[in-house]
Amino acid sequence: MAALHMGSDQILIQSSRKVRRSAIIFTAVLAFALIPAAAANADTVIDGPVGLGTAAPFGVLAASTVTNTGPSIINGDVGLSPQTSITGFPPGIVNGTIHATDAVAAQAQIDLTTAYNTAASLTPTTVGLGELAGLSLTPGVYSGGELALNGALTLAGTAESVWVFQAASTLTAGSGSLITITGGASACNVFWQVGSSATLGSAAQFVGTVMANVSITATTGATVTGRLLARTGAVTLDTNTITVDSACDASPGTVTTSPEITSAAPPAGETGTPYSHTITASGTPAPTFVESGALPPGLSLEETTGLLSGTPTTPGTFEFTVTAANGTAPDATAVYSITVTAPAVTLSGSGASSGALADSGADLAPAAIFAGVLLASGLALALFARSRRLRG
Repeated sequence: MAALHMGSDQILIQSSRKVRRSAIIFTAVLAFALIPAAAANADTVIDGPVGLGTAAPFGVLAASTVTNTGPSIINGDVGLSPQTSITGFPPGIVNGTIHATDAVAAQAQIDLTTAYNTAASLTPTTVGLGELAGLSLTPGVYSGGELALNGALTLAGTAESVWVFQAASTLTAGSGSLITITGGASACNVFWQVGSSATLGSAAQFVGTVMANVSITATTGATVTGRLLARTGAVTLDTNTITVDSACDASPGTVTTSPEITSAAPPAGETGTPYSHTITASGTPAPTFVESGALPPGLSLEETTGLLSGTPTTPGTFEFTVTAANGTAPDATAVYSITVTAPAVTLSGSGASSGALADSGADLAPAAIFAGVLLASGLALALFARSRRLRG
């Protein structure tokens, strides 16, 4: 008996372990199933140069100070807003207009912020860059933390080509560094979005519009074919030549963002009952919607509004895919499942509701009560008779 008892205990222990293992596996599977799928990321792209607005004519634009040492030459406007200190002109020469804390400079700073944010929002085609020397880059959006150029960089493209460089922190061009543009490409279409400050080393030959969140320093002899635009800090110059190409096209490129579906999944439906659910998606321009698969019979999807509507005619579970597209990749897709049920069958005295039994005109309640009384009485008599036989 003891052995049997131990065997039973072992069986119970093993069964308990199996139950615990099954519970753990089930919990893990359930937890994995409940992890939400990663949302698709929208891409923001541009089909032309970053729009500078009224900041376009400025070779130098700053917020706190503009300071120059030596015979710098600015072939373009010089502006400062909201502070007032512009010094060093002369000996510096401005072949344009100096806008010191006026409405033009204030508006240019507003437009610079817009351009800066546009450049920062673009989806990189290449990420993780640091040192740019020795590279030959085709048009695109290039992203890194601290961007540096300690040598030669080649930008190879055409007249329509655009380059945007995104530096999360600093941009540093070393002494004697050089940027060369080939294939008919233009310095007008090269943009540097800098998260903090930029420094151009002595005798650097730099190309493009630098948009720094803080400050820009150009050391002795550095030349720029483009612009030095600082959002919140200073621009400091020392015997530099800065040239805004008068041939630059002032019209900005169009910025577009690929779609993301933002609405909840469609609810269940019922045959014979009108159904309406709107599928929405973000994106610029506004996307259109296309479905594939099996919509519940009786429903249709409106292409431009995303309205899923109609009156379901057939019960069942129907799976389909909705794609939102606006010409900017990637498209957004979502797989949905709608369950359509038939109306519940209910008893009704009026017979008006769908699926209800017709009213016979007779009130069955008294008959049901009488039948119940008769059944109870019969059971009582049967029990009484059986009791007497047992006693006899």
